[in-house]
Formats: sequence, structure tokens, C-alpha cells
Amino acid sequence: MKNDEIRFAEILEDIKYVARASGGYIKEDEVTEAFEELDLSKEQFSMVFDYLKKNNIGIGEPLTDDDMLSGEERNLLEEYKAELDGILAISESEKEAYSISAMAGDEDAKQKLMFYFLPKVVEISKLYSSQGVLLEDLIGEGNLALTEGLNMLDAIEKPDEIEGMLIKLVMDAMESIISDTVNENTADSKIVKKVNEVADAAKKLSEELGRKVTVTELSEESGLSVKKINEAIRLSGRKIEDIDYPDESI
Repeated sequence: MKNDEIRFAEILEDIKYVARASGGYIKEDEVTEAFEELDLSKEQFSMVFDYLKKNNIGIGEPLTDDDMLSGEERNLLEEYKAELDGILAISESEKEAYSISAMAGDEDAKQKLMFYFLPKVVEISKLYSSQGVLLEDLIGEGNLALTEGLNMLDAIEKPDEIEGMLIKLVMDAMESIISDTVNENTADSKIVKKVNEVADAAKKLSEELGRKVTVTELSEESGLSVKKINEAIRLSGRKIEDIDYPDESI
């Protein structure tokens, strides 16, 4: 059986996904029911609700744009929506007809459906704002996923399944770019930490000796392994100033 911490994280991710698929909010009793197996305290539930709000998820009703977006992001969305306003809207009945034609491979119908879903991509992007990825990049990834999804409609059995499939693809694309960005930033942070540790040690020893230091000297005096120092040198592009580099490449 999975420990409570892992299960807690899994449930929280499920709640976030369900809430976003429902338009950015979830009912309070749905949250309490989801965590029923873990018997959380009032304080823990309070932390859960705070966390959900910070992730642009409302309790009982969607958050407003003011709650989710910065002034710059709101201006960007207004400009984007203004561009979309020039697109001819289609009714629900027309949407169904275009869906059937698109499933049969009609490219014009696919284009009409693209126009129908573009505003929905914008709305979904708001739910993923403030998570390390620019709003315009979220929209770009969502639009790309939408385009790819419209070329996969031949695998759909019923027209009323199309919207759910496309919305899921858009959400998955936005979550993926956020995850990739977080992982990339984490990796960059680890690299900076490694380089800084060696650079700080080299600077300290260099000041004591009044000259640049060799890798061997730095290892002996600082306790850092030669391997770790050489890795930091490589990661920095041989730019740690207080190390006396040999002629050969490391």
C-alpha cells in the first residue's frame, strides 16, 4: 500500500485535473470526498484549499481573471480575444455537422472546428498561468495540440466525443510544457549550485595563496573531489576565474 504522502500527492493532482477540466473550479464536498481515505484534519484541508487557489482553482466557483492573472497577462488576453472576435462563430448545431464532416476528413470542417475551439484554448490557458510558463507559450502549445487533435478525428466514434478529446489534449500539452520547464529549471539550478560551490572554494584558496590554484591544490585544501571540481569546470565552460587551467582539455 502506498504511503499517505504519495497518496495525498496523487489525489491532489487528480483534483487539479478534474477541476481544470470542469472550467477551473471544484465543489468543497468533492474535495473532502476525494481525501476521505486519508482522514485529513481541518488544518490540512485549509492547506489544500489554499494550494488549489494558488493553482488557479476555485472552490465552488471559478476564480476571476483578477485572481489568476497579472495586469500584463490580462492585457495580452484582451488583445488575443480581440483577434478571435473577427472569426465567424458557429452554432452548436453547426458544430455537430462540422464534427461529422471533420471525422470523415473534410479539411474545411476541421478549420471551422479550429476556430470554434481557439477561444477555449485561451480560457484553459488561464488555469495554468503563474506556473513558470508565459501565457502566450501556453496558448501556443494548446493551439498546437488542438491542430494535432483535429487530425486524429478519424479515431473518434461519435461526434460528441470530440470536444472532450480535444480539451484533454490541450490540457495535457499545457501540463507537459510546465513540467518540462520545471525540470529544466531544476536542472539549471543544480548546475549553478555545483559551479558556485567550486568557484567559491577556488576564490577563497586563491585569496590565501595570492594566485590562481590548481585542481589538485583545490581538492586537497577544500576536500572537494577532483572529479567534482573537473565537472564544475566543464559545466562552467572553463570560466571559473581563480583556477589555473592546464593546457589540455578537461
